[in-house]
Amino acid sequence: MMEQSKTKKQLRREVLEKRNDMTETERVRASVMMTERLLGHQWFYLSDTILGFAGYGSEISTDELLEEALRIGKKVFLPKIIGEDMVFYRIHSLNELTEGYKGIREPLGDTEVYVYDEAYANKTLMLMPGVVFDSMRNRIGYGKGFYDRYLSYKPDLQLRTIAIGFKCQQVETVPVSDNDIRPYQVILF
Repeated sequence: MMEQSKTKKQLRREVLEKRNDMTETERVRASVMMTERLLGHQWFYLSDTILGFAGYGSEISTDELLEEALRIGKKVFLPKIIGEDMVFYRIHSLNELTEGYKGIREPLGDTEVYVYDEAYANKTLMLMPGVVFDSMRNRIGYGKGFYDRYLSYKPDLQLRTIAIGFKCQQVETVPVSDNDIRPYQVILF
């Protein structure tokens, strides 16, 4: 287990360095392509609820996608870290976001909370960030396990998860633990 953690940390560091070295032009182009791809994705089209995230630092930008989801009337929820938990709060505008956990833009936490209901999970799309991915849909996040814990008791929502990022974030193999939850799809640009 210790060797696996070390390997995850090493991969995380190496891939973050590659991602940070991308040019602004590469980053913008990939973000536009991701937005176009997801706007045409059947899960986006068929969902009335989007559990998204606000791109942070050198992550792929989700702003355009989230703004379009809001514009066409989808319910958009973004995560806020509260202690060891991640809670999704509804937003009506990206202007509502403030700097939160580790400088990541988060909702204030004073609006409607997303409540998982397996009967409506097929009308929900969850977008997941990540640092490292492989071709088997394994993912390494930032190391705190927020998404793994959030999804651990939501099997129907697990079937509606898409992790997004840049092609430079893909490696041959990601070491996995028993508590790691793979996104149902990984789309890299």
